[in-house]
Amino acid sequence: MGLDHLWAAWRNAYVVKATADEREGVGGGCVFCALSDLEPAASNGVLATSTSTFAVLNAYPYGSGHSLILPKRHVASLSDLSAEERAELFELCFDVTQAIESAYHPDGINVGANLGRAAGAGIPAHLHLHALPRWSGDTNFMTAIAETRVIPESLETSWEKLHAQLS
Repeated sequence: MGLDHLWAAWRNAYVVKATADEREGVGGGCVFCALSDLEPAASNGVLATSTSTFAVLNAYPYGSGHSLILPKRHVASLSDLSAEERAELFELCFDVTQAIESAYHPDGINVGANLGRAAGAGIPAHLHLHALPRWSGDTNFMTAIAETRVIPESLETSWEKLHAQLS
């Protein structure tokens, strides 16, 4: 099966402007920064907080329980973090993976970071780690044939499962 193309040349002006704005720090603000000081709640997806880090559900998950672990401070690179922030970030990443294991009993967990737009980061200006439960055979025909992901539970249900483990 070949890859279908959808031509939308009109989007080029938007992409060029959005990229320039991002590089210059211009724009509507960072969605992660807006979440960074909120208390955990199903309505905002924030799962847990610490002094310098927080965890939140991915609003566009690859699968159920897909979580993000972030520094509260707006930095793009691991090298921008202080030693204390690095320690808290990876401690919270450990806690989130433990919560995923307890809540979902997956066959495995992907943990990773896309550092920079070229690496696949959707929001490259604010460093974030992904933690994603995986199961043997969790790719089905919808992904393989229709290029569509089916998420079998709501974000609210995912939040309830993971927050209960993190509390």
